[in-house]
Order: sequence, then C-alpha cells, then structure tokens
Amino acid sequence: MIGRINSLFEGVADKSKDWTWTLFRILSSAMFMTHGFAKLFGENPQPFTGGGITTVNIGDLVSWPMPMEINALFVTGVIEFFGGFLILIGLWTHLVALMAVFIMIMAYLTAHLAWFPTLNRGELAAMYIAAYMVIFAFGAGPFSMDALLAERRQEKRKNRMRANS
Repeated sequence: MIGRINSLFEGVADKSKDWTWTLFRILSSAMFMTHGFAKLFGENPQPFTGGGITTVNIGDLVSWPMPMEINALFVTGVIEFFGGFLILIGLWTHLVALMAVFIMIMAYLTAHLAWFPTLNRGELAAMYIAAYMVIFAFGAGPFSMDALLAERRQEKRKNRMRANS
C-alpha cells in the first residue's frame, strides 16, 4: 500500500525536478546574500583592511595572518553577497559554489569549532556547506544563466559546423 502511494508521488517528483532545483538554488542563495549584506552594508559594515578579523584562528591549531591585514569578514561578506547573487542567477555556478563551500568551512572551523553543530551554533554554516556542495556537484540547473550561455555556445558550434560544411 505504502509502495503504491510512494510510486504515485514519484511521478510528481520527476515532473517537478527542474523548478524545485531552481527554487532551492534561488532560496539558498538569497538567504546567503543576507549574511553578506549585513557584513558589507549593515549597521556595522566591515572595513576592507584594519578591523574585523585580520588573523584566521582555527582553535589552537592554526593561526594564519591575512595578507596586508585584509579583514576576513569583508572577504566573507563579498563572497556571501556577490557570490550569492551569481549563484542566484545561475552564473559561474560551479566556481562560486566551491568558493562558498570553502568560506563556510572556514566559518565553521573558526567560529563554531566543535563536534555537534546544534550545540556550537554552527548548524547554519553546516547547512550552507551541504547546500553549496550539492549545487557545486549538480550545477545551476536548466533555468539559469549557465544553461542559457551553454545553449548559445551550442548554437554557435552548430552554426560554425554548418558554415564549414
């Protein structure tokens, strides 16, 4: 009985993959952008150099000074806001998603270093790591600038092949 119900929903799920993937990409990126907006344009905007975090510390294990005393929070804000926008529209999705994964791993290791994310308040960083790893692996989907540009490249190739024939 439950198997039949599951089979019914399997067809609906197959038909909704394109728009649900797009919705997932857009919502996760829009939420990601809010964190970057707060860092860059909020009540306490982060300076490019000087204040903020100029040394990245991962527990007592690693201490890495930022070159030229660049503020790591400013860099994070740029990736969250502008990178989030690029993923939202689906442009250069693989590259930007990989950058987002890296920045969220660093956020988790520097601000939430402990085993259990709920206790160390790192569940949001962990969810962004997972979300952007999936977006990195599967790409932007059919409703994106990446898909549009790929379609245009394909058309140009076809036109060149016709012209050479």
